[in-house]
Amino acid sequence: MNPVIGIIGGMGPLATCDLMQKIIEYTDADTDQEHVRICVDCNTNIPDRTTAILHGGKSPVPELVKSAKRLEAMGAQVLIMSCNTAHYFYDDMIPYLETPFLNMINETAAFLKWINTSKVGVLATDGTRESGIFEKALRNEEIQTVYPSEKNQKLLMSLIYDYIKAGKPGIENLPVQGILDEMWEQGAEKIIMGCTELPILFERLGMMNNDMIDPTVILAQSALRAVGKKLKPTALIELVRGGKLVSSDRTHQAVV
Repeated sequence: MNPVIGIIGGMGPLATCDLMQKIIEYTDADTDQEHVRICVDCNTNIPDRTTAILHGGKSPVPELVKSAKRLEAMGAQVLIMSCNTAHYFYDDMIPYLETPFLNMINETAAFLKWINTSKVGVLATDGTRESGIFEKALRNEEIQTVYPSEKNQKLLMSLIYDYIKAGKPGIENLPVQGILDEMWEQGAEKIIMGCTELPILFERLGMMNNDMIDPTVILAQSALRAVGKKLKPTALIELVRGGKLVSSDRTHQAVV
């Protein structure tokens, strides 16, 4: 029987599909049967995470846990979540779960540590930024964090909510490059796409490059390693120190 990865999704639906696609793309497989089984709960009932963190909105934890429990019942051997901001509630979810649950934020910070990064720009929602979840994880790895200015943060939020989630046209006419330039000017060596809609955005605009870190890529590859599946030789994690990510190895010991 093939191993089973469970995705807590719906945050947003496109980001969920993006994570699933990356799991498939990075699997070293020649046939359908060599791929992992992926169970997805695209739960669009999960309340907005930024609203909950910053404005006292309804907690997403009950719905997040419901999704996780559904996936456990479907046989998931490892759980992952396709939303950076939702990881603010990661510790609140853990007591209810029996299945190993990978933390995309910690996996990303560990990856940056092992490629010897000292300063990182973080592009994320207001909720992710104000919660400090990336900053804390990066600080634990002795990595400095820089953020966009207030003006560019407002533009970033519009890009995420108006142009990707809501599908508003005209994104190519906006000064998106200025957000990246501001990060480089602050000395960022890498830029984290700290919202799962952002890689979709920058790929659509043809602006992604090797210095822009997509946590979804790292999470997809870590999940495959967690269930013992072989990654394609060109996968990002396989190219870094022979595929030995220490945080992942610790996290995955109970899974493999």
